[in-house]
Amino acid sequence: MLAQTLLLFLAQGGTIAVVGIVCALLFGGVGGFLGYFIYKRTTDRKVGAAKTVVAKMLEDAENEAKSIKKEAILKAKEQDLKIREDFERESKEKKQELQRTENRLIQKEEALDKKEETLQKKNEAVEQHQRRLTEKEAEIEKLQEQVNRQHDLMVQEIEKVAQLSKEEAKQQLIEAITDEARRDAAVSVRMIEQEAKEDAEKKARSIISLAIQKCASDHASESTVSVIPLPNDDMKARIIGREGRNIKAIENATGIELIIDDTPEVVIVSGFDPVRRETARITLEKLIADGRIHPARIEETVEKVKKELDQQIKEAGESAMFECGIFGLHPELIKLLGRLKFRTSYGQNVLQHSIEVSHIAGSLAGELGVDVNFAKRAGLLHDIGKAVDFEVEGTHIQIGADIAKKYRESNNVINAIQAHHGDVEPKTVEAVLIQAADAISGARPGARRETNTNYVKRLQQLEGIANSFNGVDKSYAIQAGREVRVIVKPEQIDDAQTLFLAKDIAKKIEQELEYPGQIKVNVIRETRGVEYAK
Repeated sequence: MLAQTLLLFLAQGGTIAVVGIVCALLFGGVGGFLGYFIYKRTTDRKVGAAKTVVAKMLEDAENEAKSIKKEAILKAKEQDLKIREDFERESKEKKQELQRTENRLIQKEEALDKKEETLQKKNEAVEQHQRRLTEKEAEIEKLQEQVNRQHDLMVQEIEKVAQLSKEEAKQQLIEAITDEARRDAAVSVRMIEQEAKEDAEKKARSIISLAIQKCASDHASESTVSVIPLPNDDMKARIIGREGRNIKAIENATGIELIIDDTPEVVIVSGFDPVRRETARITLEKLIADGRIHPARIEETVEKVKKELDQQIKEAGESAMFECGIFGLHPELIKLLGRLKFRTSYGQNVLQHSIEVSHIAGSLAGELGVDVNFAKRAGLLHDIGKAVDFEVEGTHIQIGADIAKKYRESNNVINAIQAHHGDVEPKTVEAVLIQAADAISGARPGARRETNTNYVKRLQQLEGIANSFNGVDKSYAIQAGREVRVIVKPEQIDDAQTLFLAKDIAKKIEQELEYPGQIKVNVIRETRGVEYAK
C-alpha cells in the first residue's frame, strides 16, 4: 500500500511530497517500535502479576484443601467414635435384656416345679377320695338291695290288703291325677281366657269406636231397582208391541227378561246381571217418557244408555278411588269397581260396602301403626270379584284374587282378598284388619237385610247345631241370630267342660253355617236346689 502511494506521487513529479512521505515513514516506524516496546513491557508486568495471583490462589487452595481434609478426618473419627459408643450401649442393653429374660425363665421354671409338686399332691388326694367313694358305692349298693327287698315285701303286703295289683293301682292313680289336672287346666284356661278377653275387648272397642267415628258413611243400603212403575196399564200393550216384537227387541238388546203380569201399572225386570238390569231399567224409563216404542227406537236407546252407563261406571270407580285416597289403580280395575255400584249383597250396595271397608281398615291400621295405604287399597278391592262373579265360574274370593293378580297388584293385596272370609291364612296384619272391617261393615244394624224365610231358616239351623251336642238341654238364637244361648244339663256337663263345649259349637257353626258378621256362643250351666215346705 505504501509503495503504491509512493509510486503515485513519483508519477506526479512531486519531490517535496516524496521527502515528506519518507519522513513520515521513518517517524511511523520509530513510533511503532516504541509502542511495541511499551506494550511488551506492560504485558510482561501483567503476566507477572497474574502469575503471582495464580500462585497465591494455588497456595490458598492447597491450604484450604488441607484444612478440609483435617476437618473430614476429625468428623470421620468423631462418627466412628459415636458408632462405637452406640454399639457398646446397644450391646449392653441387649445383654441386660437377655439377663432379664433368663431370670424370668428361671422364675417360671421354679413356678412350674412348684405347680407340678402341687398337682402331684392333688392327684394323690383325688386317688384317695376315689378309693373312699368306691367303698361307699359298694356299701350303698348293699343298702339298696336291702331296701328293694323290703320294698317288694311292702308292695306285696299292700296288694294283699288293698286287693289291687301294682299296675291297677298305678292306673287308678294316673287317672285320678289326669282328671284333676284336666279340671285344673280347664279352670286356669277359663280364667286366663276371661282376663284376656276382657282386656282385648276393651282395647278392640276403643280402636273400633275410633275407626267407626272416622268413617261417617251412610248406614242406609242402596238396592237395585227391579220394578218399573207405568203411568197407566195401556203402556203395557205398547211395551209388548204387535205380536210381542217390542218386548222381544228389549230382551234381545239388553239380555234380561221382562215380566208383565196382572199387577197394575208395574213391569218387573228380571236378570242375574245387575249392569244389564240397570241398562234395561233406564231404557224402559226413557222409552216410556218418550212414548215412541218400536224395535229401531229400542235398539237406538239401548246403545245410548250403554254408553251413558259405561261413563257412569267409570266415574263411579274413579269417585270411589278418590274418596278412599288411593291412586295408581289399573283402568280396568277402576271399571270393575264402578260395576259394583249396581251389585248388592243382602241388600247392601257392594261399592258402598267396599268404600266403607276401606275407610274402616285404614282407621284401624292408623290406630295400630301399620301401613294405612295398603289397608285402604286391600279394603277397596276385597270384593272386586263380585263385579263379574255371575259371568265367571268360582267364588268371588277366587275371582277377585285372579283379577288382582292379572292387573299386577301386590302379593299382600292378593292375600288380603283371599283371606277376608278366612279361606286362606292371612300373612299380614293388614289382611286381618280387612277381615275385621268387612265384618264390621256387614254386621252393623241396617247394613244388610234378609228375607224372612232365609232369616228363620238360619235361626233354626243355628239352634239345631247347638242342640246336636250331648249334654245340651235347650238353645235359643237371639239378637237377630248374632248370639246363641245354650242351656246345658248340670249333671252331665260341669263348669270346666262348658268352655270346651262353647268352642266345639262355635267351630261347627263356622263349618256348616253361612252368616254375616260373627255369632256369639254363650253356654250356661245352672244348678238349682228345690225343696217344698209342707
